[in-house]
Amino acid sequence: MKVNITMHPIFKLKSLVVLAIALFLTTTVSVAQDKENKEEKKESIFHIGFIYPVSNHGSNAGEYVNKVSFHVLGGLSAGETGFALSGLATVVNGNAEGAQIAGLSNLVKGHVQGFQLAGLANLYGSSRGGQVAGLANFARENVDGFQLAGLANLYGNSKGAQIAGLSNIARQNVDGFQFAGLFNKARNVNGSQFAGLVNVAKKVRGVQFAGLINIADSSDCPIALINIIKKGEKTIGLSTDETLTTLASFRSGGRVMYGILGLGYNFKNDDQVFAAEAGLGAHFFQGNKFRLNTELTSLTLTDFDSGNYFKSSLRLLPSFKLSKRIEIYAGPTLNFVNTNTEEGKKLVDHYFWSDDSSNDFKGLYIGYTGGIQFIL
Repeated sequence: MKVNITMHPIFKLKSLVVLAIALFLTTTVSVAQDKENKEEKKESIFHIGFIYPVSNHGSNAGEYVNKVSFHVLGGLSAGETGFALSGLATVVNGNAEGAQIAGLSNLVKGHVQGFQLAGLANLYGSSRGGQVAGLANFARENVDGFQLAGLANLYGNSKGAQIAGLSNIARQNVDGFQFAGLFNKARNVNGSQFAGLVNVAKKVRGVQFAGLINIADSSDCPIALINIIKKGEKTIGLSTDETLTTLASFRSGGRVMYGILGLGYNFKNDDQVFAAEAGLGAHFFQGNKFRLNTELTSLTLTDFDSGNYFKSSLRLLPSFKLSKRIEIYAGPTLNFVNTNTEEGKKLVDHYFWSDDSSNDFKGLYIGYTGGIQFIL
């Protein structure tokens, strides 16, 4: 399965950040870079200044590798081996070790070994350590460690943890975990992906957890309402239970976990008759013809006007394959009901525990469900 993902406009920020830095450092940075390429690098204990070239190294700042650097606005160097602090930006033409802290951005052409903190963005070739940015971290190549960004992390291969308020984008593989408020993307994942909305990968060895959709070529443990797994399973089916709630359901997932979505109708009620269901399931045991599934679901009945009926269920469902694509199942359920309507309360009459001391009735009972499904 080939998945094409259009890059979010936020990743155009890389160009904008570079442009912003160029404006306040002026075109003299380019002149210094050309000069630095022609001369050997020099070592310095301190580099102190206002903004390039106003510093103790002057216009030759791009030739120096510094142990400690302090700049009111921004500084330029051939490398950093200890600590660099700038009010706006630190620009390093080579490698950086230790810590770099900038109010706006840290830009390192080479490898970063240590820690970077930026109010807006960190841009670097590769890294081993940690990067924290108010907006985004951009790595041209690989990262080893952790990246924390208010909006996004973009990198090649990664080993460690990436946490972003919006999205993590790995152009290659991930060995560790991705955690994003909205979206994660990687090629192969040896670890886990956690996203508020969508995860995308090819081969996943671990857990994919998404608020809505997981997409992968292979993923044994996808946890989402919809799981589009090329080497997984998708089914559509029809089921009913002890309350005569009949549902058309879509189940999708991998070898172990799957998601459940269903819509249907209750034939026992007069008012709250429209049903919707969502949940998660697991293949507890699988054979050639027989398998045992467990499911956790939440169902609501509504008339789109007034009244509430919610039912949470734990299901134990033995299933039997009649053919390669047709499967039947049936089994017991443990159900918890919360409703503020009389007809919702009376859907069953065999609660083994109930509480109607408040406006909402609550009850526990044993029920059953069964159905048939077609494997796509």
